[in-house]
Amino acid sequence: MRENRLAVSALFFVNGFVFANWTSRLPEIQRFLSLSNSDLGNLLLVAALGALTAMPFTGWLTTKMGTKKIILFTGLTFCLFVSLIPIYPNIYLVGLILYCTGLSTGAMDVAMNGQAVLVERKYGKAIMSSFHAIFSIGMAIGAGVGAIFARFDIALLMHLMAMASLSATVLIFSYRYLIQDGPEEKSEDGKDEGFRLPTKAILPLGIISFCGMIGEGAMSDWSAIFMSKVVGRTDFESAIGFGVFAVAMTLGRFIGDWLTDQLGKRNLLIIDSILAFVGLGLTLFFASFEWALLGYFIIGIGLSTVVPIVYSTAGNTPGVSPSVGIAMATTIGYSGFFVGPPLIGYLGDAFGLRMALLLVLALFLIMLVLVGIYIPSQENENAPNHSVDQTIS
Repeated sequence: MRENRLAVSALFFVNGFVFANWTSRLPEIQRFLSLSNSDLGNLLLVAALGALTAMPFTGWLTTKMGTKKIILFTGLTFCLFVSLIPIYPNIYLVGLILYCTGLSTGAMDVAMNGQAVLVERKYGKAIMSSFHAIFSIGMAIGAGVGAIFARFDIALLMHLMAMASLSATVLIFSYRYLIQDGPEEKSEDGKDEGFRLPTKAILPLGIISFCGMIGEGAMSDWSAIFMSKVVGRTDFESAIGFGVFAVAMTLGRFIGDWLTDQLGKRNLLIIDSILAFVGLGLTLFFASFEWALLGYFIIGIGLSTVVPIVYSTAGNTPGVSPSVGIAMATTIGYSGFFVGPPLIGYLGDAFGLRMALLLVLALFLIMLVLVGIYIPSQENENAPNHSVDQTIS
């Protein structure tokens, strides 16, 4: 089991590491292509469409092939396409590359979370949050690497190709230690595990995830640009800002399983929503380097456990295979993660980036309301502790 857990942890690390390496240098990519905020938003939307295309299809495909083979193929193609982003300054070519990047990362996300559910079941206790902590470590280190490459003016193409090659090597090494899951022709209710709409149990969680992941997407794609354009800092300092958010996400997820056991999922999600709202409020209304760093840290803590709760719950929904359940939730949630940032780009051009991010602030309030309505109180979530709570952390 330990080898399985380490291998899946490596997948989460690589996914976050590769993603952060290119998003931490978005200000340079924007200059490389001479893009306005809305033009950059269009490119991010293309990547979003790729991911949203892949996710429901991947849920079905894993029932036919298992997650293991899909992870290797999609992980390697993710590394490849990220390395090609700055290969030539043509917006249409980069748009095609980003669409393929979205396809590969969206499929990889569903498959690796399916593997995580299988490992969690072997352990018989809540460990999903720890996998997402590893993802956040990958993002933090990736952002730090991006900051270093930016600080020393190393060519973007050289940077991304080197990091993608390193990451691909890790994926190949980890592949042999993944759990071999076979095809699943039928679900427990006897229906074919094909394309399925979200169930009543998964839909509310998906909407909560949608609100939270718009916040994650905004921080991933716009935190460095906000620090650069609104706060007026260098590319190096802007990348550091994104790194602070990633570090906070990591810290929150490392203690996420313990916090869920201590507070219950409802109380923890309420605290998450409040922290995310307060952190973004500090960032937007004070807009100085120090306040922005503090705000990024608080937002990271607040958003850290939202996704692990949703993913593990969806992956353990009765009558649905892990990857299909995750695909249902991630298709809703990731529509926020990917579609939100382009929308912020459009609003940023029309009203300014600070005003555009007020949309995210409003969604954090909506997330708080939805948690209060749809997430049961602790006394209703503890029976039995690890047939339900195992799926909630």
